[in-house]
Amino acid sequence: METVLITGANRGIGLELTRQYLKKQTRVFAACRTPEAALTLSKLKQSNPETLRVYPLEVTDEHSVRTLADALHNETIDVLINNAGISGGEKQDIQEMDYSRWALTLAVNTISPFRVTVALLDNLRRSRKPRIITLSSQLGSMLRPTSTGNYAYRSSKAAVNKVMQGLAVDLRSENIIVCPIHPGWVQTDMGGSKAELTVQESVSALIRLIDRLELSDSGHFLKWNGEEHLW
Repeated sequence: METVLITGANRGIGLELTRQYLKKQTRVFAACRTPEAALTLSKLKQSNPETLRVYPLEVTDEHSVRTLADALHNETIDVLINNAGISGGEKQDIQEMDYSRWALTLAVNTISPFRVTVALLDNLRRSRKPRIITLSSQLGSMLRPTSTGNYAYRSSKAAVNKVMQGLAVDLRSENIIVCPIHPGWVQTDMGGSKAELTVQESVSALIRLIDRLELSDSGHFLKWNGEEHLW
C-alpha cells in the first residue's frame, strides 16, 4: 500500500485527491490549516480510520512544517502532492496591486512547496518510487499567450515551476521524481463554475498520471492528461 501526503486537503482538488486515493486503498496523510473545521475530512476519517490521517499544517509557517515532519519521522511517503495554493486576490493588475497579498501568494504558492518538500525528503527517500508533485498552472507558462492581470498568481506559478525543475536536477541521483503539473482549468472555488473540467475528471486523470510517472519524466512540466506543457 502506497502512502500519499496531500497539502491543502480540506477542499477542491486536495479534497477530491483524498477521496479518490482512499477509494484506491491508498494510505493518505491529509494536511490542512484547521482540521477541526474540515468537516468533510472528518467524515472521511470516520469511514476510513485505518487509511486516513489528518494533520494540521500551515505551509508558510516553518514551525508548523517542522512539527508535521517530526510527527512523520518514521513514516514512508511515496507521493508528496503540494496542492495548497491561493489565487492572489482581486487586486493584482496595473490599475491596483495589493503588494502584501502578492508577497503572501509567493510565500504560499512558490516558497512553501520547497519548504514542505525539503522537510519531508527523508520520508520520501524511504520509498521505492518517490514522487514529488506540485500543482502548478498553465498561467505560469512563459511561452503561453496570456491575457493581462493576475500578476501575483501567474508569477508565483512561473516561479514554482523553476523551483521544481531545480529540485528535479538535485534529486535525480536519488531516483526521486519531481514534476510540476497543470491540473487543467477545474471547477473549484478558484477555477469557477465555467471551467472546462470537473474536479472529479481532473483528479482521476492526475492520479493515473502520477501512478505511471518514471524518472525520465522528472523535471518536465506536464498537463493532467500526461501531455508535456510548454514552460
